[in-house]
Amino acid sequence: MTETKPLRVGMVGYAFMGAAHSHAWRTAPRFFDLPLAPELTAVAGRNADGVRAAAHKYGWNSVETDWRRLIERDDIDLIDICTPGNTHAEIAIAALEAGKHVLCEKPLANTVEEAEKMTAVAQAAAERGVLSMCGFSYRRTPALALAKRMVDDGRLGDIRHVRAQYLQDWLSDADAPLTWRLDKSKSGSGSLGDIGAHSIDAAQWITGLNVTGVSALLETFVKERPVGGDFVGLGGRGGSDGPRGPVTVDDAALFTARFESKHDGGAAAGPIGIFEATRFALGRKNAMRLELNGTKGSVAFDFEDMNSLQFYDAALEPDAGFRKIMVTEPSHPYTANWWPTGHGLGYEHGFTHQVVDLVTAIGAGEQPSPSFADALQVQKVLAAVEASADNSSRWQNV
Repeated sequence: MTETKPLRVGMVGYAFMGAAHSHAWRTAPRFFDLPLAPELTAVAGRNADGVRAAAHKYGWNSVETDWRRLIERDDIDLIDICTPGNTHAEIAIAALEAGKHVLCEKPLANTVEEAEKMTAVAQAAAERGVLSMCGFSYRRTPALALAKRMVDDGRLGDIRHVRAQYLQDWLSDADAPLTWRLDKSKSGSGSLGDIGAHSIDAAQWITGLNVTGVSALLETFVKERPVGGDFVGLGGRGGSDGPRGPVTVDDAALFTARFESKHDGGAAAGPIGIFEATRFALGRKNAMRLELNGTKGSVAFDFEDMNSLQFYDAALEPDAGFRKIMVTEPSHPYTANWWPTGHGLGYEHGFTHQVVDLVTAIGAGEQPSPSFADALQVQKVLAAVEASADNSSRWQNV
């Protein structure tokens, strides 16, 4: 039996996304047959004690306190970027130019200009066989992947209308501390880029159509928050005493959208869409929702019920409503490698499937999806939303 060639991974960052990615790198080869064997070679973080603790907890073989050392090491093939958005461009460009494959968390960057530079470098690297992918993990949710299959198979006909919501409530406490996610210089934007980017990517990916224009409204409900304190992950709580600093990102983003048309060379109007993202929707923990209405049927998805997909077929059920598909059958995307029928998956499985698709593409020498170019398109939509909101919701072309 031929031994599988290793894919030696160096990860930058070890907080929320670092934990999810670590689990995925460990788990993927245990449930899927991969052309390369991922190895958790090294993890980098600025805090020496913190990164050592993370390496021990998540199974990394060594640590660095400077991400540049990862890129310099000959025993690392791929750089996994799990850091705030303001660092993505520098790390990704350096890694690609050094001949390392790259997985970069979303959103790709904090600005269109940075994303364009990253995309240009990625495209040049791909010509040398060095590949890159942006981590929009919700694409790997089996129910959403099934919705994509149904759209591609023509089950919905032509798409007319897209509704996308991403609703959370973990920031609704006005005394939760000020963190990097609330600092525009580090995060790029608030709910718009943090969670709204997922909705934009999913909508464009499933329909196969890009957003061409938007009219938007952004709102910041809590203008100042307590400074200091350790706010790791989601759901932290702060106090009302002590100094407060300004929140420089949005707490909620709303926008209408027009998609491109797939007919008549784009002359006919494409689908319309409505998008909403907030981390202030009390009672909604991770409601990433997407509904598509077409000429033949509709699909609806809610991540809070992630193992099911609602489907309406106008020809078969004209007098009935949606029916529920339990997406746990071996014929459904990704599910055959997991548990028996009816045994659902969880949030972490999307990251595992992301690793599977990335390693499979690298093994085949093919461009993984979503590419940096795909992520650049999302970045352009984010920028158009902000521009529209800054201009009294005036229509903004993407």
